[in-house]
Amino acid sequence: MPRALAQARAAAAAGEVPIGAVVVKDGAVVAEAHNAPRARHDPTAHAEILAIRRAAETLQDERLAGCELWVTLEPCAMCAGAIAHARIARLYYAAADPKGGAVEHGARVFDQPQCLHRPEVYTGIGEEDAAGLLREFFRERR
Repeated sequence: MPRALAQARAAAAAGEVPIGAVVVKDGAVVAEAHNAPRARHDPTAHAEILAIRRAAETLQDERLAGCELWVTLEPCAMCAGAIAHARIARLYYAAADPKGGAVEHGARVFDQPQCLHRPEVYTGIGEEDAAGLLREFFRERR
């Protein structure tokens, strides 16, 4: 989670919502990214999506079986769908997102019968740091 938090800080420094993601396989980092929808002019450029794309390219496989995804905020429905399609084994996220999250809130994507893959989910790791980054980022913009 420290690397995902570092990515979130990089996002904030770039004027993006501070969310970072890291994909790990067999204990080694294979990809990391931060939110970049503004810089890329791409509404799908969420940290999770970018990290998943880079991991798939690095591993030369669209299935990220055996991989873990570490992210600083509960994934939205789009990202949860990508996690399921990528067959990520374990999802670790720091802060819950009651407004936009789709894992334990909202759509609860992994609980839907149409969801073909359900990763193991672990929450609250680094929650205080991740939530603090988000609060500070939005406080500065109000």
